[in-house]
Amino acid sequence: MKKDLISVILPIYNVSDYLDRCMESVINQTYRNIEIIMVDDGSTDGSALKCDEYKKKDDRIIVFHKENGGLSDARNYGIQRASGNFITCIDSDDFVDLDYIEYLYALLMKYNTKMSICQHRVLFDNGKIKENGKKGDEILSNKSCLERMLYHDVIDTSAWAKLYHRNLFDNVEYPKGKLFEDIGTTYQLMLQCDKIAVGYESKFNYIVRKGSIVNCSFSPKKLDLLEMTDKMADDVLKVYPDLDRAILRRQVYARFSTLNQMRNSKGFDSEKKQMISYIKDRKNVLLNDDNVPKRDVLAIKLLMCGYPAYKICWDLYEKIKK
Repeated sequence: MKKDLISVILPIYNVSDYLDRCMESVINQTYRNIEIIMVDDGSTDGSALKCDEYKKKDDRIIVFHKENGGLSDARNYGIQRASGNFITCIDSDDFVDLDYIEYLYALLMKYNTKMSICQHRVLFDNGKIKENGKKGDEILSNKSCLERMLYHDVIDTSAWAKLYHRNLFDNVEYPKGKLFEDIGTTYQLMLQCDKIAVGYESKFNYIVRKGSIVNCSFSPKKLDLLEMTDKMADDVLKVYPDLDRAILRRQVYARFSTLNQMRNSKGFDSEKKQMISYIKDRKNVLLNDDNVPKRDVLAIKLLMCGYPAYKICWDLYEKIKK
């Protein structure tokens, strides 16, 4: 029996130094019935030429060149033109294990679901690797999956490391012009699924690089994290009001994450004040929730000592982590 066609969506923008590794990992997948949709989002570094070169090498590759519209726009563009029954998204500066698609597809077939998830490794510039995987898999309700995602318990909001039935995108798009676009989208896809297949093996390799959108210096656009998180919180709360603690934890986490990114940036005093007040006003709920990660609890207690003390401790943590 012929296996389903799977569409691989690759948004591409100025990743010439990383594209070869990504493409080799996709072209050589053990699951062969794939179409590879490369969406060049107005690259200026030679990535566009590389896309055309790859198209000549493999007839499964489809290349589109478009004006720059951002990651969400490029991803939507590719999804709208996909022919596969299933869709997976891969950022073109990352790469995947050779059995990445086969693993995710097997999970879908095993549990008869519309969405499957695998784990990822984190690769740092200094050569360090953080391995998040282990053996095993299971089927979860969408509610359980959302709760674990809200608590950062193995399941995350990323668009990648997942395989989706194409009809999940019939009424869902990644928000154009927004950073942290996956936070505003993944939960919507989960809500459409009764059950979700979760695999605990790492099959995706996430590269931490200094020039990436998430890791560059702070700009007001990074406040999109709060907008995306609060929209997710409002929508999930309407469906599952008893997940209020998990939702609050994710909203507080978004404030901490934003504070950490802007801690060495001048200005933004009003925004910092609002976020600190938000956390302090809700601290008791989180400190009495056993599901809140220990790092969050420590961060809250440090912030209670004052923002300057918190900032010093976080700077020290960042140095140790490197």
